[in-house]
Amino acid sequence: MGRHLATESFETTPDGYWRLLEWFASHGEIITVGMEGTGSYGAELSRFLRGNGLTVIEVDRPDRKARRANGKSDPVDAYAAATAVLSGRADGTPKTRDGVVESIRVLRVARNSAVKARTQAINQIRALMISAPSEVRDRFRGLSTKDAWSPLTPEFSAPTARSAASLSECPPCAAVLSPLLAGELS
Repeated sequence: MGRHLATESFETTPDGYWRLLEWFASHGEIITVGMEGTGSYGAELSRFLRGNGLTVIEVDRPDRKARRANGKSDPVDAYAAATAVLSGRADGTPKTRDGVVESIRVLRVARNSAVKARTQAINQIRALMISAPSEVRDRFRGLSTKDAWSPLTPEFSAPTARSAASLSECPPCAAVLSPLLAGELS
């Protein structure tokens, strides 16, 4: 126990995960698997291994100084992860990335993305308004964001040909903005 047996690479696909499990079994009984990134890049592999009865330990990545000295190498990192688990330096329990907490995280990511998209759309339309003719700008002067953008729908038509030319990009922006404003994101 505790010595280097072999090095192998596997695809990060379900077939690759099964080949990894078979490869593990070909080397004897597996007690624990140490891995980095169980909450991000390694989340699916971590779920797969735990689902197949293996204990997974979250291993911190090597410090930057050590990584710079030795260079980035997946086999070296894997060996370091195994060593950290065997020595007891690594004992973190990976997050399961499922259940209520994961659902809330997904909702927060989606909401933050929608808020960002809304802000970008409003900023784009405001930038277009700055260069619009005064007859168009006057229609929106002093209005709240919601009141100013509500008439800007994909069917929006400016009062004159001159206005329409200067706002030629507004309907696409408004088409994106209208559903975002309807959600009352803030």
